[in-house]
Amino acid sequence: MKQPWARYARFGAAGKAGAAIARLLDLVWPPLSPLSGRAVSEPGLLDPDDWARIQFLAPPWCKSCGVPFPYPSGAGMVCPACAARAPVYSRARAAFVYDPSSRALALGLKHAGRTDGLSAFGRWMARAGAECLDGADALIPVPLHRRRLRQRRFNQSLLLARAVSRVSGVGVEAHALQRVRATPSQGGMSARGRVRNMAGAFKVRPARLDAVRGRRLVLIDDVHTTGATLEACARALKRAGAADVRAITLARVVKPVNLIK
Repeated sequence: MKQPWARYARFGAAGKAGAAIARLLDLVWPPLSPLSGRAVSEPGLLDPDDWARIQFLAPPWCKSCGVPFPYPSGAGMVCPACAARAPVYSRARAAFVYDPSSRALALGLKHAGRTDGLSAFGRWMARAGAECLDGADALIPVPLHRRRLRQRRFNQSLLLARAVSRVSGVGVEAHALQRVRATPSQGGMSARGRVRNMAGAFKVRPARLDAVRGRRLVLIDDVHTTGATLEACARALKRAGAADVRAITLARVVKPVNLIK
């Protein structure tokens, strides 16, 4: 019979004590689904009804930006937007669709500092972004401006990068990229407005050039909306000599795609 503390630790009394404390805390503060708030067996899990509400992303999708296609389209197919203008990053992937059913997952982390879902987020992002992680040298979290970081006290993209790193084994370069301009919130901006807002907002720290030059890097962020932030980050990394830049986000906004046959 599997012991109740087996999932918490491998060794002796310390593991048993930790399991006992964890079980006691679960009685006082039972783990809740980060989406619905209903009780679940472990922190960060979704209950069955939650699973049915989340649109997890998988092929077929655009080879470049990862937007899902409505039907199988053949290997290497790109969406009309990427065919007209290839992104600076070579490919981007996301774990699930950002919509009214799922946005509480991303916003709970970003604005409420809710971290109990990070373990699951890391697994979902690593699975969706397996192509991006293949052969990658480092994960680069999209940075916050120092003023925003002081206000929020944490960078959700760094938390996600560490979660993906634990699953994938790819290391995190937390300080290679910096945000040099405090940009206004992009909520409500048009796609062109977001591009203008992000122009020149990022650069590679001179002391970290060797961590970027010639390397295959993966940007990590919470939500892919228009791609303006990812593009600005990728452009800064490429200018500093990165060999390749890819991107994985927790969620992405999805609009219908009309494929050109």
